[in-house]
Amino acid sequence: MNGGDEVPAAPVGPPRPLEWNFSQVFGERTAGEEVQEVDIISAIEFDETGDHLATGDRGGRVVLFERTDTKDHGGSRRDMERMDYSINRHPEFRYKTEFQSHEPEFDYLKSLEIEEKISKIRWCQTANGALFLLSTNDKTIKFWKVQEKKVKKISDMNVGLGNGSTASSSYSNSSKPYLANGGCLNKPSSLPSNDFAFPPGGIPSLHLPVVVTSNETSLVARCRRVYAHAHDYHINSISINSDGETFISADDLRINLWNLEISNQSFNIVDVKPANMEDLTEVITSAEFHPSHCNMLAYSSSKGSIRLIDLRQSALCDSHAKLFEEQEAPGSRSFFTEIIASISDIKFSKDGRHILSRDYMTLKLWDINMDSGPVATFQVHEHLRPKLCDLYENDSIFDKFDCCLSGDGLRVATGSYSNLFRVFGCTTGSTEATTLEASKNPMRRQVQTPSRTSRSLSSITRVVRRGVESPGVDANGNSFDFTTKLLHLAWHPTENSIACAAANSMYMYYA
Repeated sequence: MNGGDEVPAAPVGPPRPLEWNFSQVFGERTAGEEVQEVDIISAIEFDETGDHLATGDRGGRVVLFERTDTKDHGGSRRDMERMDYSINRHPEFRYKTEFQSHEPEFDYLKSLEIEEKISKIRWCQTANGALFLLSTNDKTIKFWKVQEKKVKKISDMNVGLGNGSTASSSYSNSSKPYLANGGCLNKPSSLPSNDFAFPPGGIPSLHLPVVVTSNETSLVARCRRVYAHAHDYHINSISINSDGETFISADDLRINLWNLEISNQSFNIVDVKPANMEDLTEVITSAEFHPSHCNMLAYSSSKGSIRLIDLRQSALCDSHAKLFEEQEAPGSRSFFTEIIASISDIKFSKDGRHILSRDYMTLKLWDINMDSGPVATFQVHEHLRPKLCDLYENDSIFDKFDCCLSGDGLRVATGSYSNLFRVFGCTTGSTEATTLEASKNPMRRQVQTPSRTSRSLSSITRVVRRGVESPGVDANGNSFDFTTKLLHLAWHPTENSIACAAANSMYMYYA
């Protein structure tokens, strides 16, 4: 290019905040309609492609949804991208099928009722056009195969008696008594008294019933394996390994490693149970495999720490490769410190470089190469700090909120009370902190207030604190409703689309 023809490079900065729009709602309640406990959604998960979505509820059901907007043009989304096909439509899903995954059980040895509630769902690798997924309640994990099968029908049997007449496959309502072998006691006088004999070569018009495969298809969900009796405490996490062959399940004190093909044997890889239970100081709250390194996994604790372990070090991973925890500020300790520090959920970013954790008050983003502290902290419930006594009294302080990252790693999201959820930008310099409501008008609660960004404590940690609001109220000045909480949400793996669960309704949004 010549002299003045050069175009100056655009300044590189954080991406602009997203504008979120309502897409769909499934299971919408009418005004005043009472929500049944069994219908409340307790788990939500996209598959790896983003073409399928699964929800689980407290009634033990798993409901599957499939994407429809890409099917209108034929082929998969990736095929269209290869053909440079412009995709302007936002993701749209439709109900696919549902099945009863778990039933209520009773542990007679411990005199304990086991709820049917689905606590986690994880998708497995697809094969031969079938979908595979793991679902778990507090004690039992199940491996499901969902496949379209062509409906098989039996053609009508018809018997011609030589004169062209055909006997229907249905029987007439005669009152004549029949023998067990099909013979009739009152034989018509027109027939010879001796047994009827087939002519040589048989009757040409006799058609035996034939199984015919029709063009109709039906979805069949079949439980392939049941992984049971391996946990003394409630299962809080399951995670599929990147090798596609193994997965982990975690309860309060142990993490077990399973092979998908073997349901009667698992290996205990983490055990934090002390010899004397009175010495127990922390429990496991969440665990997840690294998205690409099959030998690495992370688990969080009730003390707010995250441990990264390497399965190559030893069979029983008593020691961790890295420990991520934030140092407590001097003089800040109170009765609620440990309760609100407990991590309810962790997620790896798609590239495996970062871990997102959610405790009661904040979201924290950790770099796995830097264990000195989180690289960013996002304030979610700081305005509730003056209300911790009330939250403790009504048990809301023990609510466990999910968290999720966008596929490009530029944003994070988590839920809150009053059916609100929050989206934060996590790139350097970003001040994006959006509050949305799970309704058909998600921006109703949104107010444009400048987000407070504190100065970094050091150039190494680059701690960012955003989204602080006035105490006791939400972003719009309304008092919080602690009975309506948005605990579960999931971010589409490749697009800016979020699915979130508000009681028995699933709302979907796009940007």
